[in-house]
Amino acid sequence: MIKGLAITPPVIGRIAIGKVVEKNGKRLPEKDDAFTITTQVQHKGEWILHPLHNTLLAQQEGGKLRSIPVNLLFNDPDLNLRAEYSLFDRKTGRPLCVGNGEVARRSTQEGYKTITCPGPQNCALGAELGCKPYGRLNVQIEGQEDDLGSFMFRTTGYNSIRTLAARLQYLNAVSGGRARYLPLSLKLRAKSTTQSHRAPVYYVDITTRDGINSQQALKQAREQADQSMESMDALETAAKLGLSNGAFEETEDEGIDVVEEFFPVQQEDQQAEDVPALTAMETRRVG
Repeated sequence: MIKGLAITPPVIGRIAIGKVVEKNGKRLPEKDDAFTITTQVQHKGEWILHPLHNTLLAQQEGGKLRSIPVNLLFNDPDLNLRAEYSLFDRKTGRPLCVGNGEVARRSTQEGYKTITCPGPQNCALGAELGCKPYGRLNVQIEGQEDDLGSFMFRTTGYNSIRTLAARLQYLNAVSGGRARYLPLSLKLRAKSTTQSHRAPVYYVDITTRDGINSQQALKQAREQADQSMESMDALETAAKLGLSNGAFEETEDEGIDVVEEFFPVQQEDQQAEDVPALTAMETRRVG
């Protein structure tokens, strides 16, 4: 294994609730009120839709994808969702500092250092360069062909990170450590906040799948776990070792796309999904 390179869960596609568009000669993030499932390939600056996007969209009413049937890769909530305070170099996409509110790993001219992490609001460098919570959720979408591959949902929204973290902890607890086998759905929800001036904002949640009650879901999880040939303990150990092999999860190549969508130089308060839930047309009009 190459030292210094984080070995992350294999990704075969992306789940997003917006895109990057060009405005006045600049590429800026624009949030949507529905999910988009894409491949990892771009064409003319836009991510190409994954075939599963149209398949699932045809099964839902209203012409918008707001629910995705998924399963988790692991039982461990912290492996499914990695959320940290993150700081990137806005020009190169290079990760500079990652922390959890207590300790952080920072890239310096002398190499990587472990420092105290007071959080973005109490960190001079973080406040200056725009450190913020950054989460990555890996899930498998029902109907995908790759048994070990996953789709990644990235977010810098407090509502999504907090909701997903809580749900994953609870789901693993009530299933007796069998969350990997629960039939789940990734859902887009709306709420109003003072910060949004009482306009609805969207965030992402994960729940048991529609049409399956909790008892049915738990029974199904127990049965599938008993029948499974995979060793979850070994798989999770391998995943933890892989993630800990590097100082940062993102490479510079990935960081460029992450910065463009979630850490733009301008419109600092508009890149998280926790913004007024405008339709795409309304967003273009006010932008």
